[in-house]
Parts: sequence; C-alpha cells; structure tokens
Amino acid sequence: MAAGASHLNSSKLNLGILREFYRREFLESIDKCIGTKALVWDDGLTGPFGLIAEASLLKEQHEVERMFRLQSSGLPASSVQNIIFIVRPRLSLMEVISQCLLSEEMKGGYVRKEFYLLFVPRKSLLCEKKLKELGVYGSFASVDEFNLGLIPFDSDLLSMEMDELYRECYLDNDFTSLFFVAQSLMTLQALYGTIPYVYGKGDCAKHVVDMMRRMKMEMGGCEPQITPQIDNLLILDRNVDLLTPLLSQLTYEGLIDEIFNIKNTNVKLPPEKFITPEERKNSKEEAITEQKKFILNSSDELFAELRDKNFNAVGGIVSRKAKTITAEFDERHTAKTVGEMKQFVSKLPHLQSARTSLGIHTSIAELIKEVTDSDEFLDSLRCQQELLHGLETDKVNPYIEDCIAREESLIKVLRLICIQSVCNDGLKPKILEHYKREIIQ
Repeated sequence: MAAGASHLNSSKLNLGILREFYRREFLESIDKCIGTKALVWDDGLTGPFGLIAEASLLKEQHEVERMFRLQSSGLPASSVQNIIFIVRPRLSLMEVISQCLLSEEMKGGYVRKEFYLLFVPRKSLLCEKKLKELGVYGSFASVDEFNLGLIPFDSDLLSMEMDELYRECYLDNDFTSLFFVAQSLMTLQALYGTIPYVYGKGDCAKHVVDMMRRMKMEMGGCEPQITPQIDNLLILDRNVDLLTPLLSQLTYEGLIDEIFNIKNTNVKLPPEKFITPEERKNSKEEAITEQKKFILNSSDELFAELRDKNFNAVGGIVSRKAKTITAEFDERHTAKTVGEMKQFVSKLPHLQSARTSLGIHTSIAELIKEVTDSDEFLDSLRCQQELLHGLETDKVNPYIEDCIAREESLIKVLRLICIQSVCNDGLKPKILEHYKREIIQ
C-alpha cells in the first residue's frame, strides 16, 4: 500500500466478500429513497461503482430507471420520483449540481421530484457551504456520504482511487484522506480478521498505523472474532520511492497503461487491429472509428500470464501458446472413440475462448511494438537510463532540451525533469530556471 497511490495487493483472498459488503451498503443507501430513481454520476465514479454494483442489478431490483452523467448542460427529461447525485467532494462539481437543480426547477412538470446528494467517500463542509452560497442546499431531501474504500479491481488488487492523496498530504499538508485509508483497512480487518503484523515506512504510514491503533482501542475489544486471513500488512509512503512512477513502464500491462491508459480494468484501443472479416464486409467503404473496449483482469488466463512479464518476453509466450492451442484443436483429428470425441467437445468452449484471447493479445502486442520500436520511445528510454546511472545529472540535459524545442507532451518533459531532479537530489537553481524559461518560451 502506498500513500499517494492507495493500492493494496492481496493474493488468495476471497475478494467477493468485500465486494458484497460495499454492494449491500450502497444498495441500502439508494433504497432509502422510496419510488423510481435516476442516478446522476460524477464521471470519476462510474468505473469504480461498476465493479461493485452492475447497472442491470440497479435497474432490475432497485427501481433505478435512468442513469445520467453529471454535466452543466443539465439533466435529460425523466418522469422519476427521486434524483440521486453521486459525486466526489469537489467544489467544481457543486457548481454543476447547482446548474442542474436550477434547470430542473425551471422545467417544472407534473411529477414532483425529490433530490438527494451522496458524497463519496466523505461529506465535505466546504462543499456543503458552497451549495448554501449557491442557494440550492435546501433543495435536497438529504445529504449523505458513502464510504467506498478499497475497491476490488482484480483477484489480487484493491484500490481506493484517491489519485490526489499525495498532493493533499505533501503539498497541501491536509491529512484528512489518511483517516479514510485507516478506516478502509479497519473495514478489511472486520471482514477478514485482525492482521497480526503491521509494518510501515514513512510519516504518512505512521499516521495511518497510529489511527488504526486508536480505532482499535475505541472498539474496546469488540472487534469480530474471525480467524485472520491476512498475515502481514506493509504500508509504504509514496515518498519512499518517487522515482518508480516517473519511469516508463516496461511490462506488458504497464505498457498498455502507459500508451492507452487502463481505467478501472478497462482499456480502449484503436479498432484497426480488431476488425473481424464480417465487420469489414458490413462496413463496406466506411471507416470504423469507434474504439474497441476490452476488460483486462486475471480471469483471462493469457493476460494473467503476460501482465507482469517484460515486453521482450511476450512474443515467445504468445508463440508457445499459439502452438499449444493449435495442437489441442488438432486432437479432434486423432479422436477415434466416442469417449475421446466427448472429451474434446467438453474442452471446446475453453479452447475457443483461449483462441479469442490469443487473437486479442497478439493484436495488442503489435500495437505496443509499433510504439516501443519508435525512435521517440527508445530515445526517451535511453535518457531515463542515463539519468538513473547518474550521468551528468547536474547539467542541462540535451534530450530534454530537444523535447521542449519539438513541443512534445508537457507531461513527458516534466517527467524527465523530475527524474533528473530525483537522481541528482534536486536541481541547481540555474538549471531549473533554464528549463522553466525554455518551456514558457
């Protein structure tokens, strides 16, 4: 776990228990509103909530008739009795909610609507004050919070998706989020038993461990008597290692994320490599532009095998897998008895699924290879390696200067400057000013 990333890796845990806990809590929150409902989602929450409560479940069993994105243009027309806004505690979103409420009031209509506000993961006094200033706070029948903590992303990965935690702790000196980290870890222990050994490194890790200790004391020995399923918990501050997240990722999954951005286990990829012959035939001359969406998690056996491998090893694994699948399909030719045919037929769905997965990952690997073989990627990697080895980190780096002059992505330039700064234990004022001036010009 890392303050700044807020992730937890856990192997061999039944994470379905945690998912079911959050699902039950969320459904109880929305079921407080009697009657038909529309959920208005903050864009940053749709992915995480999709992992704990599927849209079909909400619609079929909990009277959710419509789901909208939160946007300043207002809400589409609907005849529901309850509108529930589900948002993160951000001041900018309060402005948008205000515009939605005012536009709903102007519409009027025959059906009287009740409005509800659900903050995730916590209420915010500043946000409530903002809503009062905008004159819409009184429009809500209730303002509540839903503490969505460690979200199960995969069989071995939980995340709090608190991407601004590092900034809050180290730049704003606001440690509020650490309370929710501690609270989420206490929830985890309530479901999987008390973790006997807890280790931490860094100031924020110490804060979290101290808060967990206080929470445990407040329970007064009333914690659930469950056999511990987790032996050790290691809490690391992001501050312990600032370098790793700045460097280019070189594993298969890391490169997919680096190039195409994996979000909530989903990735959208250019369609060219994934068009089936039927789609190509039906599209005629029209170009297919809609991106293909794929779910990447350990339920895909090939992805589970490839995800943590260095990209250079991926080709060999894919090739071996292709030969194995071909050999297994060829078994149908050697099957002579009814029993052998029956055995082959029972394996067929798994083989077809494996072949589909192989085709997808072969195409993804081809897309990645186009990038990793490019001069731009290799030059950036070479620059990073030189900085890591401490080569002339105390001077203006010519490659970084070239990137600025070519107006390459500002994120790429800033990452390289940060790598140089960390490797050199800070930049000399003269060098920093030079980079600043070059970027601004």
